Amino acid sequence: MMTLEEIYQNLAAVFQERTGQSAAGNSELAVRFYAVASELYSLYVQAEWTRRQCFPQTAAGEDLDNHAWLRDIGRRQAVKATGTVRFFVNEERESDVPIPAGTVCMTAVGTRFMTTEDGAVRSGTTQTDVPVEAEEEGAGGNAAPNTIVYMALPPAGISACTNPDALVNGQDQENDESLRARVLESYRRLANGANSAFYRQAAMAFDGVAAVTVLPKARGVGTVDLVVASQGGKPGQELLSALQSYFDQVREIAVDVDVKAPAEHEVDVEAAVTAKAGRQFEEVKSAVEAAVQGWFTGERLGSPLTKAELTALIFGVDGVANVTVSQPAEDLAAESSALPVLGTLTVTNGAQ
Repeated sequence: MMTLEEIYQNLAAVFQERTGQSAAGNSELAVRFYAVASELYSLYVQAEWTRRQCFPQTAAGEDLDNHAWLRDIGRRQAVKATGTVRFFVNEERESDVPIPAGTVCMTAVGTRFMTTEDGAVRSGTTQTDVPVEAEEEGAGGNAAPNTIVYMALPPAGISACTNPDALVNGQDQENDESLRARVLESYRRLANGANSAFYRQAAMAFDGVAAVTVLPKARGVGTVDLVVASQGGKPGQELLSALQSYFDQVREIAVDVDVKAPAEHEVDVEAAVTAKAGRQFEEVKSAVEAAVQGWFTGERLGSPLTKAELTALIFGVDGVANVTVSQPAEDLAAESSALPVLGTLTVTNGAQ
């Protein structure tokens, strides 16, 4: 596409060729030519934008959504992280200590979570677990174990709280590149109501699903197993039940479909990291830990794990000058129904 200056020069050249006059020496003509060139350039820009929106390979936003709907595909929406928070009292009480629904708990950085049902620390006990969900949708609501330690307004008698397990499955709204990949995949692998493409595309349409593995004849002829992962790893029972109910209705006649969570393959990671000159190791260490933790998502379902890929991830963190990964000791082969999950993460100072 021509630039504004190129359009102006072309107009001036045509005018000079036909009239023998140069626009360069005539300020009024120059202004008029620039005005015309500006309008033509706007038309070029609009035409180029329209061209991009005509094809799913280059469309964006709402226009990409329209291409997706032509393939019966919708953009996955953001999902709140869920889990449980454990509440404590200082000593055993003779009566229950209630914890009302809507009690707000927080992490040190202010991420807020709300209890989704009434709970209580029963008489004769000192703790109880209550279901919670993130106040905001998205992956920002995922929380590592023992990071939810504050209460906005503690219920009377409650002294402390924490989350023994991670809060997971928070997922951002699907971005354009992910949706585009699913749209293009629907053209390359046509779903026919019975093949693997049908089961995979249908499962990936559910909010909260990050990856799917389809295993035809997993339990013999006439069986299909769907291994499903959410962004945080193992999906919740609510999502698995919704998928199972859906496929029970749309499955082929006499086909037994089983929707299940993946087997988790725990991976310990140990890396010696050298910080760049002028950078504090503790700062770089925190960034490396965040990068590695963010790398182990449900999207890794059925994927191999190589030391080279892990090394490149850490080396790419801002402030890292060098890195040596000692764990895992070797590459892990892909297993279709297995999900690599982060075990113990150890980051040491390679400069010492």
